[in-house]
Amino acid sequence: MEILRREFIYIWYYFSIQFEQIFVYWIIGMMIGSAVSVFAKDHLHHALIYLQKKRIGILGIFAASFLGAASPLCMYGTIPIAASFSKGGMRDDWLASFMMASILLNPQLIIYSAALGKEVLIVRIISCLLCGITAGLLIHFLYKDQSFFNFSSFEKPINKDTDSNMFVRYLKNVGRNIQATGPYFFLGILLSALFQRYVPAEMMTMLFGGNEALGVLMAATIGVPLYACGGGTIPLLQQWLWEGMSIGSAASFMLTGPSTKITNLGALKIVLGVRHFCLYLGYVIIFSFLTGIFINFIL
Repeated sequence: MEILRREFIYIWYYFSIQFEQIFVYWIIGMMIGSAVSVFAKDHLHHALIYLQKKRIGILGIFAASFLGAASPLCMYGTIPIAASFSKGGMRDDWLASFMMASILLNPQLIIYSAALGKEVLIVRIISCLLCGITAGLLIHFLYKDQSFFNFSSFEKPINKDTDSNMFVRYLKNVGRNIQATGPYFFLGILLSALFQRYVPAEMMTMLFGGNEALGVLMAATIGVPLYACGGGTIPLLQQWLWEGMSIGSAASFMLTGPSTKITNLGALKIVLGVRHFCLYLGYVIIFSFLTGIFINFIL
């Protein structure tokens, strides 16, 4: 009994320390994410439609990636929006860039990632935007005269932000945000505390440190089963970086994690079909691996 009590005290100590360090980012991230969702979401989508009317061609791929990263919607919200864009005549390369960036990044996750330090935050933002841009460019050159997506199964998403009072609408969105991210946030801190207590720092350095390609590949691989929510992985990443994970390995994890999140894969499988879905998985793995190697090399 005494051993269990002592272990609980150790784990609570690690939990409380990391909670104090990250909690403020979680709160600010939710508040900003909800604000974007309630007050700016439609403006972002209208901006993409406006750019389409300007007929800026391949340059729209770059703009679509930035707008996708700024969108607060999850993948099940992004795909119906993309479906409506597609029905309006938007090109598949723009849609690919928008959807890829939307999977990887959103305003809330950007705030969360600030807890990892400025360098990692910059790496995350740039690598995610480039992943979206590269996806769009590949579709542009390889599927110029072919359709890559099939949105026939998706209808317009249900809008839950409908209260006539804007402040009440915002508070309801924050409440849904807490329900959606809170469990994963606290689970992530708990897992981080367990890692600190029971996994030697030397092991993390050996597995994910340095410039070894194997470390980057392993980081990309563990992103598949461990990634459930962006906010929930921040405590884990913070701890792993402290214990020796290279920034390249972290970048690889941050790319494959949301890209292979089970709910995202389920939605993408519907609109891509088997062949294009396999191409998507191959693209994600190759891009994240090469990105991790490159980042380790330059840093």
